[in-house]
Amino acid sequence: MPKTGEIESIFWKALKSDMTMMVGLYGIDEGHSRPMTAQLLDEQGAIWFFASSDNTIVENVARERRAVATFAAKGHDVFAAIHGEITLDMNPKTIDALWTPFVAAWFPGGRTDAKLRLLRFDADRAEIWLDGSSLLSGLKMLIGIDAKQHFKDDTAKVQLNR
Repeated sequence: MPKTGEIESIFWKALKSDMTMMVGLYGIDEGHSRPMTAQLLDEQGAIWFFASSDNTIVENVARERRAVATFAAKGHDVFAAIHGEITLDMNPKTIDALWTPFVAAWFPGGRTDAKLRLLRFDADRAEIWLDGSSLLSGLKMLIGIDAKQHFKDDTAKVQLNR
């Protein structure tokens, strides 16, 4: 049974590897979320997203900063709902640090493309779930042992604003 800190560490490692999150603003577009590629400069810090100026989040970030991002690891072994504030951050040093050939493919004008925007998501809280359908859980249920405690042990509510 992992402890809260271990579950949080597992989340950050999975996010660094898999990178796709569904991101939406609380009061805009009925909270509709969009797939975005997350980037990290350091574990447990801000989550960064490159976006176009015509992205709905970019267009509305001045009106609504509260955001939610959901994450499902490719192997479906980690899930998370993360809440925080999202802002526009066009610091050239940060753009340079996060720039990759994959980002460049979306912005033909390069780092100074007129449509390029960088969003900074400062997460303040999250609920993280580890896959509860493990072999151990299945065996427990098969022999009649209540596996709810096992599922509970694989969930963590964490404060991320450090």
